Amino acid sequence: MPRHRRGWAMESEGRGRGRHSPLAVSLLEPALLVLLNDQARHGYPLLADLEKMGMGTIHPSVVYRTLRDMEELEWIQSTWDGDETQGPPRRVYRLTERGEEVLKHWREEMKSIRELLSELISRTDNV
Repeated sequence: MPRHRRGWAMESEGRGRGRHSPLAVSLLEPALLVLLNDQARHGYPLLADLEKMGMGTIHPSVVYRTLRDMEELEWIQSTWDGDETQGPPRRVYRLTERGEEVLKHWREEMKSIRELLSELISRTDNV
């Protein structure tokens, strides 16, 4: 049996259910940028919105690590929201100007990849 990363698509009978594909993980950055472009958010609502998008199988630790990486790249910034009446302060993530530019590049990349995906899907219609 192939190792997990290469064999994820070969799982059958529910064994692979709930796992995310490497393709989904590669779309995490643009998904987060899109969500933060809509509005600033705390981490928990980001996780919920990713799940609504169909990316709910990605572990929260992967999402938070990606947010930290994006902050180091200055694509996003976070501030502490101390105005919460319940619980400890939480980080609020916002898109930066640099992040807006990165999102534009991601958009163009996704448009070109959409054509490739369409081609691959059409070639597997008879599978």
